[in-house]
Amino acid sequence: MADDAGATQEQPAYRSARAWCVLATITIIGLAIDLVSKSMAFAKVADAPVSIDRAAVMASDSLDLLVPRHTPIVAIPRLLEFTLVLNPGAVFGVGAGQRWFFVGFTVLALGFAGWIFGAWTKSKDRWAHAAIGLIIAGGIGNLYDRLAFACVRDFIHPLPGLRLPFGLSWPGGSREVWPYVSNVADLYLLVGIGILLILNWSRPHERASATAQAAASPQDQPTTSDS
Repeated sequence: MADDAGATQEQPAYRSARAWCVLATITIIGLAIDLVSKSMAFAKVADAPVSIDRAAVMASDSLDLLVPRHTPIVAIPRLLEFTLVLNPGAVFGVGAGQRWFFVGFTVLALGFAGWIFGAWTKSKDRWAHAAIGLIIAGGIGNLYDRLAFACVRDFIHPLPGLRLPFGLSWPGGSREVWPYVSNVADLYLLVGIGILLILNWSRPHERASATAQAAASPQDQPTTSDS
């Protein structure tokens, strides 16, 4: 029975119903939270609901003109506020104007995440499955925005107003500690990638520990009998 349980936990994730359940649950719930949070932000943060017209975005030279001036909503003073931004690029506004490049890149990234799930993880690796689910949810969430609106809806601004010390500034000239506005999907991507990196770093140590334990196990040592 113990051997059967161990074999089940070591089988590839794509053959495990539980692994698929974890992946699907995290992906579906995460995607729903991302899309709902974006819709609620653009309906509630400004004085009036802000609707995004894809044709207007495609024709506009400055997406800032498509969002009315508004006062950010302070959720936690000096820690978190909500403000509306349309992002034509990737995470943190990188690569503005390269929408189709990021659409293609996201599709490839989603395929790579699926490959990691099937080829790299076992049925027991639930943290890895949850991390991959977060990455897929974040990728699909921002992919939906790019296809539906030709931009990504951002609204989360952490650490507003805090300045870098010693006169330091970001390449764009901003002196804020965190000048970027992002969304829940971006958070999923960062957290998911971070979890996978930690798991990948810990795997060699786990294998070394398992090897050492197996070498020291009494049941693997030759037995002698008194004569």
